[in-house]
Amino acid sequence: MADRVHPMPAPPSPRPDQPPPAGAGAEAHAANDGAPPTETTPLQQPHPSFNRPLSPPPGTYIVQVPKDQVLRVPPPDRARRYKKLAARPARRRLLRRACCCACAAFLLLILLAAAFAGAVYLIFRPRAPTFSVASLSIRGLNNLTSSSSTTLSPELDAAVRADNGRNRKVGIEYRGGGSVTVSYAGERLATGPWPAFRQPPRNVTAFAVAMTGQGVRLTEEQRRRLAAERAAGDVPLAVEARVPVRLRFGKTVMRTWTVDVKARCDVAVDRLDGNATAVNRGCRVKVRPLWWWW
Repeated sequence: MADRVHPMPAPPSPRPDQPPPAGAGAEAHAANDGAPPTETTPLQQPHPSFNRPLSPPPGTYIVQVPKDQVLRVPPPDRARRYKKLAARPARRRLLRRACCCACAAFLLLILLAAAFAGAVYLIFRPRAPTFSVASLSIRGLNNLTSSSSTTLSPELDAAVRADNGRNRKVGIEYRGGGSVTVSYAGERLATGPWPAFRQPPRNVTAFAVAMTGQGVRLTEEQRRRLAAERAAGDVPLAVEARVPVRLRFGKTVMRTWTVDVKARCDVAVDRLDGNATAVNRGCRVKVRPLWWWW
């Protein structure tokens, strides 16, 4: 009697998330090596869900990007603004460079001018001229007994002496437009023009200045004091001059600009009518733009 053969049930297929049993892979490999593949051999393919990347769980994430990688290439709508802002540093550098060059050029010009002025001073050694009043001819000041309401019209002729003997290589040009004034106790008595002339080096020039005054009023105190000083033969007067001058260095065409020279000489006269003898008590010369020379 033949034995009945019952078919063996197929083993259950493994789940995708379970690893294959130990030895199953080796047996299957050995079986495949020993037996040729048949058309009925099933090919197991992975589930399609395993090919897709896992989606992150929902939540808030912080992404940190290095600063050197931010806005490497601006978006098209901001490209023009980015180009304009990027050009500002270069423009500022050019402006800063131009300012520095201008300041350096200005300082260089100042240094060159100072060096030139120092060289001229060391070569020519300019000195201030000296002034003195040799004599005064006075008219119209002898009527001091009248009241203070009476006006005076004095006339004075001064003999002035300009000495340029201390300058060996520097000449002086006295230009027109100057004036000479004689005053007493701060009250102006007469004024006249300073003559224009050229004075070479090592030269002494004497010239006359005619001065006139009109409507001069002296107070009672000034009249009494002036009468007392006239009686004593010692009347103090102030002779002030303002004249534009230029310096000429040697025989060259090099000259300075025109500056105003102010001179004040304190003199004392022995009389107030006729030719009076003037005693000089000192003269001062001021030249502000050229104070380092004079």
